[in-house]
Amino acid sequence: MGLKSTGLHLGRLGALSALGAGLLLAAGCGRHRHEAQLPPPAAYPPPMQPAAPEPEGYPPPPVELPPAHIAPTPVPPGGVTQADLDYIEMHRPILSQRGLASWYTAPYRGRKAANGQVLDNRAMTAAHRTLPMGTLIVVTNLRTGQAGAMRVTDRGPFVRGRIVDLTVAAAKVTGIYGPGLAPVRLDVYEAPKPITWGGRWCVQIGAFTSEARALRLKQRLMRQYPDATVIEFSGEASYWVRIRPLGDDRARAEYIARHLRPAEGAAFLTRLD
Repeated sequence: MGLKSTGLHLGRLGALSALGAGLLLAAGCGRHRHEAQLPPPAAYPPPMQPAAPEPEGYPPPPVELPPAHIAPTPVPPGGVTQADLDYIEMHRPILSQRGLASWYTAPYRGRKAANGQVLDNRAMTAAHRTLPMGTLIVVTNLRTGQAGAMRVTDRGPFVRGRIVDLTVAAAKVTGIYGPGLAPVRLDVYEAPKPITWGGRWCVQIGAFTSEARALRLKQRLMRQYPDATVIEFSGEASYWVRIRPLGDDRARAEYIARHLRPAEGAAFLTRLD
């Protein structure tokens, strides 16, 4: 009985020893297989370079980024329709602004407005920096009382103190064509998109009289805001720089516009859509 028990005990020890040896052998083989698969030191990727830090207080990026392309926003031929005029008669303004109005014309035939359509001097349209494209407005000359309904199809004016730029037709209807500049009240009646939130935004800086200065500012902005798209372009005897923050985000664009102090020109917050 004792021998059988001892033999059974020894047999179990032997089996366990054999099992342990097998496990060590398997572990050893597994380790050698793992080491054999490691690449040589030269094959390791280089260490990641730290990203340029964002300016202090710069808003975080939006959670969902919109597509880079912005669809055109066409308006009816002539800018406004009879239905637009009827709508104005039956409704009150949803927003009003006061400031100076001027008028402008295309520097060359076929020049496109910011909404994607060719600028038409005969159409009742206007340029505004921040109202959504296609917004229905009425501009009233505060000196003469002349008023005209029109739609926003372009961006501008990029001059301090001015709130709206009119086409030749709109300027003639409102009595602004002759003097070229007049105080106005701008009443908003309808907007195809929200006015106070959302939207696609950027900062436009200029006008520069020197292309070299515009390029130097562009290079500085690219280093300061590495997640933004910065371009320079030429206007009429002038140069401009435009910075589109990540996602065309309004909060980021407002931050840039507040903190930029260009030695030449001025920074304007403007909407792209």
